[in-house]
Amino acid sequence: MRTFGVEEELLIVDEATGSPLALAAALMAQLSPDGAACPDEPGFSYELKLEQIETQTAPCRDYAGLLRAIRLDRDLADRAARTHGARVAALATSPHAPVTHMTPKPRYTAMENRFGLTVRDQLTCGLHVHTLVESPHEGVAVMDRIRDKLAVLVALSANSPYWNGTETGFDSYRTQVWNRWPGAGPSMIFGSLSVYRRVVNRLLETGVLFDEGMVYFDARLCRHHPTVEVRVADVCLLAEDAALIAVLVRALVESASRDWRDGVEPAPVPTVLLRMAAWQASNFGVRTELLDFGSFRPAPARDVVDALVDYLAPVLQEQGELGLVDAGIRRIMERGTGSQQQRRLFAEAGLPGVVDHAVRATSLSPDEVPFAG
Repeated sequence: MRTFGVEEELLIVDEATGSPLALAAALMAQLSPDGAACPDEPGFSYELKLEQIETQTAPCRDYAGLLRAIRLDRDLADRAARTHGARVAALATSPHAPVTHMTPKPRYTAMENRFGLTVRDQLTCGLHVHTLVESPHEGVAVMDRIRDKLAVLVALSANSPYWNGTETGFDSYRTQVWNRWPGAGPSMIFGSLSVYRRVVNRLLETGVLFDEGMVYFDARLCRHHPTVEVRVADVCLLAEDAALIAVLVRALVESASRDWRDGVEPAPVPTVLLRMAAWQASNFGVRTELLDFGSFRPAPARDVVDALVDYLAPVLQEQGELGLVDAGIRRIMERGTGSQQQRRLFAEAGLPGVVDHAVRATSLSPDEVPFAG
């Protein structure tokens, strides 16, 4: 069974008002005083803005282990925040209009000078899932064969309906903001590692991207670890949903690898259609229709989600995860995504209630969180 792990970007918010606070340096001084974590311990790092912090789990082997790791990271970050009158919240965008501060690193300063408002607006929090691959060749083959299905993960993880105090009309507005980056979004079918490397090199040769770290494909080869990194999901309100998304990603990687070894070619879906699917998922989450990843025509969201689970079922069954995936999907469809929860909380308690609920949901298990509606 492949190991997997996640990175989560969390907002740091004022405990009283819910507004983002630029406390990343203070939290990092407590969480990672030597600047690095051991491979088998929780890791924390700066992000683009001082109003957020990134957590990194060690590689895990199963859902239960990953869930424990996510909860531990969230709890440690929240404990550090509390010492400064703050909390951490698993919100993919801030419901409140923030005044943000750049993390003082030369690379980030150069990015702000080059990309202007795209950088200044970029207070977004995602969930990145890393899954072990045997080689970069396998990694590229996997990327080619999962690209048509990633929009379903956008819909299931949707957790960003508000932006600068405004209802956006989107369930994952983070997806819209994130895709302003020139290197972001779905990628082509590469066919081989050599083509992948050639495309990345050509992107860097344009001078638009500063370095390979700015190749923000929906799925990419990790530069520092032997993993495929899937980057499409919003950070999830609940740790259980984050672990569920990771299980789905791992099953996608394993299923795609088997297809590759069996000689199954990638679905020849034009990249422009993948953009349509991601836009639809970003707009509606699982509330109405998604684009079916076979026909790329509208279909009921539940049918598209079920089709993904059906595709993954052989691997999930073999790994003993089909039951937990079925239960997790059922919970999301019944209680709603993070965005649906946020909207119900807004109707009851306004934006302060949204953030207060998110703070509690970030660190608690589902049976401890009083869901709205």
